[in-house]
Amino acid sequence: MTELAVQGAEPKLDVEIITIFPEIFDSVLQTSLVGKAIQSGIIRVSRTNPRDFVAARYKSVDDSPFGGGPGMIFKPEPIASAIEAAESQRGRAFRIVLSPSGRLFDQAMASDLAHQGRLMFICGRYEGIDERISEVYADAVLSIGDYVLAGGELPAAVVLESVARLVPGVLGRESSTVDESFSFGRLEYPQWTRPVSFKGRNVPEVLLSGNHAEIAKWRRSESLRRTSLNRPDLLARYPISIEEASLLTKLTPDER
Repeated sequence: MTELAVQGAEPKLDVEIITIFPEIFDSVLQTSLVGKAIQSGIIRVSRTNPRDFVAARYKSVDDSPFGGGPGMIFKPEPIASAIEAAESQRGRAFRIVLSPSGRLFDQAMASDLAHQGRLMFICGRYEGIDERISEVYADAVLSIGDYVLAGGELPAAVVLESVARLVPGVLGRESSTVDESFSFGRLEYPQWTRPVSFKGRNVPEVLLSGNHAEIAKWRRSESLRRTSLNRPDLLARYPISIEEASLLTKLTPDER
């Protein structure tokens, strides 16, 4: 088992990662927001390798699937032993299996997970994990998108960063997460900074006006426009308000 934490500090988020490739997380856990949160003691991350619980010489954790088919499947015993050993040291966690067949991860889930206190990411490889691990141990099975990766490590890193930035103290300004994409079922409005003019394109005049009411209205309109163009499914999932309905009527057909 490997652990990254500030000794003596009580973290706001305690994370366990079950993986046969713990080194994949090295750069993620030592840099950027997650790395800083670990250094400051806000987050603690431990990694446990299922191979450590296999007595056989070659530390094999996989076997061929019943019923035939290509590839190999993680056996349940090494994964179960890793989960139980980790929790015997650090307590029960909210257990998450990363799998393309899981529920699609979103911002609302990130917010819920940020309040769990202790999380465990169970990362599969090859053709997946014996289904009994999900049946017996998992509190959730999550997917980060409609595509297949070589394993659960990168999805775990994605979910970890998404959750970590919502933990109090990780971001310099807590208000930074308020207007982000997906926070209210809409994509975030576009942003600009200096210079005012760049390669013939100028910052919208309203953002230079100093009229905060008009700026807020313009941003709501841009958020709605971007959502309508790029993620119309969000408009179906999250009902349009009366104000948004009015803003939609002002958009041209090409903007919807």
